[in-house]
Amino acid sequence: MAGHQDTDVVVIGGGHNGLTCAAYLARAGLKVTLVERRQIVGGAAVTEEFHPGFRNSTASYTVSLLNKKVIADLDLAKHGLKIVHRPVANFLPTEDGRSLTTGQGRTHKEVAKFSQKDADRLDVYEGELASVAEVMRDLVLETPPNVVEGSWREALPEILAGARLGNRMRRLDMEERRTLLELFAKSCGDYLDGWFESEPIKAIFGFDGIVGNYASPYQPGSAYVLLHHVFGEVNGVKGVWGVAMGGMGAISDAICKSAVEAGVDVRVGDGVAEVIVEKGRAVGVVTSGGRTIRAKAVVSNVHPQMLYQQLIDPALLPAPFVRRIAGYRSGSGVFRMNVALSGLPKFTCAPDDGGDHLRAGIIIGPTLAYMERAWLDAKTLGVAREPIVEMLIQSLYDDSLAPPGSHVASLFCQQVAPVLPDGRSWDDEREAVADHMIGAVDKWAPGFKASVIARQLHSPLDLERKFGLIGGDIFHGRLTLDQLFSARPMLGHGDYRGPLKGLYMCGSGTHPGGGVTGAPGHNAAREVVKDFRGKRV
Repeated sequence: MAGHQDTDVVVIGGGHNGLTCAAYLARAGLKVTLVERRQIVGGAAVTEEFHPGFRNSTASYTVSLLNKKVIADLDLAKHGLKIVHRPVANFLPTEDGRSLTTGQGRTHKEVAKFSQKDADRLDVYEGELASVAEVMRDLVLETPPNVVEGSWREALPEILAGARLGNRMRRLDMEERRTLLELFAKSCGDYLDGWFESEPIKAIFGFDGIVGNYASPYQPGSAYVLLHHVFGEVNGVKGVWGVAMGGMGAISDAICKSAVEAGVDVRVGDGVAEVIVEKGRAVGVVTSGGRTIRAKAVVSNVHPQMLYQQLIDPALLPAPFVRRIAGYRSGSGVFRMNVALSGLPKFTCAPDDGGDHLRAGIIIGPTLAYMERAWLDAKTLGVAREPIVEMLIQSLYDDSLAPPGSHVASLFCQQVAPVLPDGRSWDDEREAVADHMIGAVDKWAPGFKASVIARQLHSPLDLERKFGLIGGDIFHGRLTLDQLFSARPMLGHGDYRGPLKGLYMCGSGTHPGGGVTGAPGHNAAREVVKDFRGKRV
């Protein structure tokens, strides 16, 4: 095979977690080569021009979960990253012609329009959720205790890790422990029904429970997805969401600059075709272009099923592992669009607030029942008759994304079936579904459809082809109890180490899961460095 290079670590995939992992490894003194299939780094956190003069975040589109330690350690501000938080959190049109706007100190007054009782309960609800979210923040940068087989010497470190986790959990009082149990076991619908009586506030909070989650808001476990979306922060302010100047690609670009500064060899335009395995150990990769890169360790930032089903011969893996990885569940039910607009949308229910509501995450999904019907439709018909849409108009924050007087917006659309029923193809349905989604916004903001100059479309199949998101899953695997923490992606491999010696995982298919966090990359790098220093590599 053409080409040969020796390195300490080869990283498969230049998504933001792969870049983060590579940067930390290089800072620890290791020689690192990163290989990316596309011509640009960033994975799903990229900014692209989709129409002349119009740029936007292609897939991921808003930021909150990017870990503050990663931002500081990699000096991302120095490398050009600037994030501004959304002063208006969310804007929700309601079925009775009114609306609910949250954020900027206005939430209580807005909720009181629908229920004074709900407004009075907000502080207690948010305080209880915040106390549990604080525990989750502590766990984000932890390596989960791993379930291992073998001698007591191998088991002892994991027993101690479990004890440390137990000590941390003991800091919670009984009421907080009850809340934690509810959030892991309950549906977000049941959880919110226990707190509030008015539909708009339940819908605006409940949306966090079905973001990227192909499920009903009343499906057990969806309350955790709600929690997953509230333990972030922006510029030191907890629980808020922000916009990256220059689009989400600015995050990946800053991490890449930090990695290159540390000495990482970043190679684009030539993906990995095969992981080389010799005597039960991963010893390098072969690229699609035929280049062989031999390494002491291989770190994968791709979806777990892509790694173990496409890049490694299953015959080289333990048979029980092969069976279980085939059952790893993915699928988000997301249809992702970017649109170029000739002007701003005008919502019939919009309050007279100078247009502040347009700077929010605009949610089309007025009730939990509406969201449940959307999922049921997708299960039976393939596409929700009344879809859920979150729209974010990034150009209101960053006018460099569109020509003067024009705008760009992200449309995050749900629910659609990752695989359409009756043998229908996403390649055939894509344009019609896009029309349907735009029509869903136009219903609440007449004239929106006419303002669309151009659009960029990504069905679940497109997200899989372009970014390696199996089933269009934005989290690299569903955030269910059997696929979290020590069980992500599988019990026995929750510590970022694969089933072959020298093989590691650093993507969102590992703890703490999806979102633009940088945490899996940070954590995996720590384990790789530990093994190098302990001469286990």
